[in-house]
Amino acid sequence: MRRKVEVHMFDFAHRQPTLSKVAVSNPPPLLLAGLSLVVIQMGSVPALANPTRPYDSFDSYSTSNPSNGNATDIYFPTLEDGTAVDELPGVLLLQGALVDKSFYSDYASQVARYGFAVSVPNHVQSVPRFGDVLAPDTSDVQEGLDQLIFESNRSASPLNGKVNTEKFGLLGHSLGGAVGLSAVGEVCLPGLCIAPFSRPEALSGSAFFGANLRDENDVFPPINNEGIGVALIQGNQDGRALPVNTERTFDQVQTPPSALIKLDGVNHFGITNVSAPEGAVPDPSPQTVSQQTSIETVARWSGLFLKGTVQGDQEALDYVFDFGADVDPIVTSVDGQAVENAQPVPEPLPLASIFSGLFGLLLLKKRTAKS
Repeated sequence: MRRKVEVHMFDFAHRQPTLSKVAVSNPPPLLLAGLSLVVIQMGSVPALANPTRPYDSFDSYSTSNPSNGNATDIYFPTLEDGTAVDELPGVLLLQGALVDKSFYSDYASQVARYGFAVSVPNHVQSVPRFGDVLAPDTSDVQEGLDQLIFESNRSASPLNGKVNTEKFGLLGHSLGGAVGLSAVGEVCLPGLCIAPFSRPEALSGSAFFGANLRDENDVFPPINNEGIGVALIQGNQDGRALPVNTERTFDQVQTPPSALIKLDGVNHFGITNVSAPEGAVPDPSPQTVSQQTSIETVARWSGLFLKGTVQGDQEALDYVFDFGADVDPIVTSVDGQAVENAQPVPEPLPLASIFSGLFGLLLLKKRTAKS
């Protein structure tokens, strides 16, 4: 019996099917199997490779926290008339040690445009042998949420009536990420935690960059997140917060949703406006990608993970766990799972195998034409 297989060729440059077709008479079984793999693999690539931010514009203002006096910058997405978007979950960004809040303006404004009110405070604390320095601690978490509630109730605030105070997320860089992990897991380590501490009930998602959690003896404690989403985003060029310590921290996250997102060419300051923020200890390992690229990438993965865990957006979680790593040029891998007992995602078919199968198909077509 003669059979025909119609194959829709694939445009690899734009990751979409083309209109050209190849018809093959009576194809051998091995070819059919190879074509099935190609079809399955390509069918898994969504049309939208890089999801855009839901909002194009943003605004910001500076204020102070009524509880602790921390100078704070707040970023939020705006509508065409310049007003804030309604029902914005609040997000607190915990700074890295010695890094002023102003150096996070690009990152924070991009995350805000995924649909959040992002608060970035300067927290000063007294550290032995260093004096008063910029360094967050767990007291910032509840006080940061309280400030967003205050802003939503303050008549003169641009966010008056705009914050959904029942949804809350955390972001953090370096020391700020360690503080955030302490808050999520209610792990009270010296230098990070002000006891007594309990995490806010509204907290449901977090994303930390260049961060790990370990004590003075290099013991990595369990992080009992109890279903609060935890994403660790780590550059492979990070010479300050070593990738191996982030991996060991990730192993201690007890429940999903959790993700370890690895970036190629990004160092410890891939999140800040400049590669060497004034006052901070520089990273001896330089970036091999542009600052603009690293900030946009970290903001996109942070924003989408928070959309999925704080806002309950399934499409955002699909990007993070199902296909984002396949279409992002500097993301090398994503480990973790979105839900309990999730099935592992099948490994993508190597491009070399796909090209080989298509090349064999073209040869077969040519031989068929000569016979």
